[in-house]
Amino acid sequence: MAAETVYKIVPETLWQKARAEGVFTGAAIDLSDGFIHFSTAAQARETARLHFAGQEGLLLIAVDGAALGAKLVFEASRGGALFPHLYAALPLSAVVAEWALPLGEDGLHQFPEDMA
Repeated sequence: MAAETVYKIVPETLWQKARAEGVFTGAAIDLSDGFIHFSTAAQARETARLHFAGQEGLLLIAVDGAALGAKLVFEASRGGALFPHLYAALPLSAVVAEWALPLGEDGLHQFPEDMA
């Protein structure tokens, strides 16, 4: 599958640590699974609903998939859909945008309108 912009939902406190260190090695689930979980633009809202319901203080990180090279692999996951997984640490140089991911009045995360 061709590389594209991929998205990571991450607690802001964890992302601040990554900024300070210059690299993101992953959240607890990423470290446990051995790769960093990402979503495509079409998958991100469902990922937020299933795995981050009601959580505040989150960021949506947009990453240039092409910059990650062969270490970014699309693999079957939820319902057989292909999800991007990064088998390496995420260099911050590959990040193209960051947005706050606040909860709306409906309790769902509000995604940016300009998300690719």
